[in-house]
Formats: sequence, structure tokens, C-alpha cells
Amino acid sequence: MNKPLRRIAIFCGLLVLALLVRANWLQYVEAEKLNTHDKNRRVLIERYAAERGNIIVDGKPITGSVKTDSADFAYKRTYVNGPMWAPVTGYASQVFGANQLEKLEDGILTGNSDQLFFDRTMAMFTGDKKKGGNVVTTLNGAAQTAAFKGLGSKKGAVAAIDPKTGKILALASTPSYDPGAFAGSATADEKAWATLSSKDNKEKPMLNRALREVYPPGSVFKVVTAAAALEHGKVDDINAKTDTEEPYILPNTRTPMKNMVTGCEDASLKFALQISCNSVFAKLGDEVGKDKMLETVKKFGFNNDELDTPVRAAMSRYNETMDRPGNALSSIGQFDTATTPLQMAMVAAAIANDGKLMKPYMVDQLVAPNLDVISQTKPQEMSRPLSSENAQLVRDMMENVVENGGGRKAALGGGVKVGGKTGTAQHGEKNSKRPYAWFISYAMTDDGSPVAVAVVVEDSGASREDISGGGLAAPIAKDVMKAVLDSRR
Repeated sequence: MNKPLRRIAIFCGLLVLALLVRANWLQYVEAEKLNTHDKNRRVLIERYAAERGNIIVDGKPITGSVKTDSADFAYKRTYVNGPMWAPVTGYASQVFGANQLEKLEDGILTGNSDQLFFDRTMAMFTGDKKKGGNVVTTLNGAAQTAAFKGLGSKKGAVAAIDPKTGKILALASTPSYDPGAFAGSATADEKAWATLSSKDNKEKPMLNRALREVYPPGSVFKVVTAAAALEHGKVDDINAKTDTEEPYILPNTRTPMKNMVTGCEDASLKFALQISCNSVFAKLGDEVGKDKMLETVKKFGFNNDELDTPVRAAMSRYNETMDRPGNALSSIGQFDTATTPLQMAMVAAAIANDGKLMKPYMVDQLVAPNLDVISQTKPQEMSRPLSSENAQLVRDMMENVVENGGGRKAALGGGVKVGGKTGTAQHGEKNSKRPYAWFISYAMTDDGSPVAVAVVVEDSGASREDISGGGLAAPIAKDVMKAVLDSRR
């Protein structure tokens, strides 16, 4: 072979080798990425070629599927009371993809999961149509209804947890949206999506406020500071005077810590929580110190950016680099402290559960089309933010808030003890915006606590004077707790 032909042969051989390498790379290395790519239309067509499995609450589906006239998509997702359940289900759209449980459990719902390989194989032999599996949630329908109706036209969120297991019982967010409005591929679906997802939509209906929005917690955070003060030995008698001056001057400053009530000078920890003294808790936070405060808040779940329910919650934060006055302000839920409603429900749950914090979760079981249980979530302990003895002391203080303080509207009666804490969180430049109304609580029966709740209300329609956690948020928490208790009878 002459030299020019040899060069051409070598070049052609290299081209063939490159093609083989590229083909194998696509088939074996890039296969999973391409199969799950948002722009891969084959995946979308396959996703809606059969009926999706359902998301289940209280043994009943809150989702469904209907046949369509589309040339590409055989089925379309439907929702039962979509706006109420959107913070749980998320959406599954033929055009705009999926999120939350609809996305995270897509393999089970479509029937394409490796866990359903046996079912798909059997269907090939029996001639049965392919079916998706079901996702059984931990949600309590009555509690979710109470939360959603309680929020009504107000902007806000509710999270409720079973303290003993970590099961999420309610997860409401308003204003909400109907995932079925853009589940299809018609022009109307596109218009609905454009309106709901627009950055100009100030209501942010697609924001899951219970999991994905962080708020200044205000005075509900004082419960965390009280726990830290007890755990780190700064207080051993909740009825003893705290030696707090009036006015209390923030450390290293000349700035007085303002109280919204009278009677805070030397107030005991129990009385200070009852009337919500800023000075007492700012002073305690400073005495505990930033490092020990951080130790406690992290055990409660703050500063954790990987809290999956399985839907990932936004990170609740307590600043790790602030100075002494910043730490004092953070100890009353201001400065840079910010939290999700789920996080504050976790705080109330840990206190109700004798200091033991259970990992929150909303998927109880994954079930095959033949109803065999594929997986079962087991309760998992996250941490112990405070001892059983100190948890009892904090409960004594929180129950006093409901009996004698601003939480009276959360009382249930009938032998059920309710502990709670109100909060009115200032925000905006120079605290100029209307405050957020908070309430956290738990209900305690002879068998322990079956529910802990956090409610936040962003009520732009109320005057500053009318906004309070005890007035706006406590009645919602009460209804949610009552719904859980009633469903257990």
C-alpha cells in the first residue's frame, strides 16, 4: 500500500473508532442523563402513555388520570381539591414537567421504577396494561382541610407533625394553585402556567410557603432560647427572677431592648414567656452565647440545608458569624434569624416529645399496582435538642401561655393540655412592613402528644395593631389540633 492510501486508511480507522467510542459513551455513560432530560419528548410521551398511579391520603386518592384526545399523550393528570393539596402533591404537566412528590416518586407513579420490574415483566406475559404504583402519604385529610380553610383568603402557611413519629399531618400554603390547570398541553394550560409562574405575580401561588419560604420567627423563637438557657445551665428555676434590667441595653451598644409589654424587669423565665419579654430573652441569649445557641438551634434543625421530607425544605438559619448584639437580637427571633413553618413545627414537636426530635416525612409507603408494599418509611430520630426534664419545664411555660397569656384562643378543653407560643415578627426596612403573625403549639393527651403545629400568617389586609399570633394564627392551630384529635377517636 502506498503512503497516501495508508494515511487515508488510518484516518478512516480513527473515524470509525471515534464513532464506536461516541456510540458506547451515549449508550452506557450518558443513557440515564438523556433518559431523564427535560427536553427528551420520548420520556414525556412514555410518562403519559398509561394511567399514573395515585397519591393517597387516608386511603383515598387525591390524584387521578383521564384519557385525552392528544396525538402524543394518552392520559392527563387530574387532582382532587388541587389547591388544597398542591403543597403535598406538586404538579405533573405534559408540557412543564413535574415537581415535589409527582417528580420525586415519578418512577413509582409511572411504573418505570426498577422496584416495579417484576410487575412489568409479569404484565408482558399476562397481557395486562402497564400500571403505576401508588404513593401513600402520612397526611391527615381532616387536619389539612382545617389548615387550608383556616388560612382562607389570607397569605400564610401551616405545618403539622406527629411528634412521636415525625409524620407530617398537614402542609398548607395560601394563596395556592390548581395543578390540574396546566396538566395538559392545550393553549389554556399554557396560559394558566404563564399566569401562575410569572415573576410579576406578587401572590406567588406556586411557592410552597410551608416548606420553601423562610420568615423571621419573632417571639415564637423565644421557646428555642428558653430551651438553650435550660440546657446550658443559665436557668435552673423557671420561676426565679432573671435579674433583667429595664431597660436592658444590648451588649456593646447604647441601644435599649424595647419591650411591647410592662412587667419585664427581673421577670422569671415562665412569666417572661407568658407576656413575651424581649429584654429577658435577649439577655438570656447573650448569656448563653452564640456558640451554645448555635449548638442548640442546630439540634432543633436550623442551618441544615439537606432536610428532605422527601421534598427538600428550605434551610432555616441562625447566623454563625454575627456579633454579640446580633446574637441577642437573634435570640428573640429577629436580626438575621429566619425559619420555615415546618422548622417551627419541629421545635414544638421536639418539646412535646420529651426533647426527642423525629425526622419529618410525608411518604408512609410506596405500593405496587398489585398493592404489595414496596417500601415502608420507619420513624427516625434526628437529635435530642433538650433533656426530658427540660422539655417538661418548657412545656410548663408553653401551657401557661395558653392558660394565662396570649395563646388562650388555642385552648381545647376536655382534658387536653395545649402548650403554645405567640409571635409577631417585625420585618422590612426599619420594621416598616406589616408584621407576620405566628403561633406554635402542641396538644397533649394521656397518651402523649399526637400533634404539633406551626402557623404563620402574612395578613396584608389587617392593620398593624390587629396583627398578633394569638389573634390570627392561634385559632387556626386550634382547629388543626382538634381535627387530628377527632380523627383518632
